[in-house]
Amino acid sequence: MKTAISLPDDVFERADILARRAGRSRSELYSQALREYVARHSPDDVTDTLDRVVRQVGEEPQPFLDEAARRLLEATDW
Repeated sequence: MKTAISLPDDVFERADILARRAGRSRSELYSQALREYVARHSPDDVTDTLDRVVRQVGEEPQPFLDEAARRLLEATDW
């Protein structure tokens, strides 16, 4: 999908330099950055993924561990 966005000049220049240093196109850089941003701001997706992993491993969640994990996730900046 193609889209047009507006960026401040300094952000564009820094992103352009980073893309060149990484040997990537600006599109690849912006796409990866947005993926990371969305993942960081979608804690429900993280929980769903972890739940799927637990089911695949075949272990049932334990109440103590569930509560400890919940508290840890709540205290973590996403």
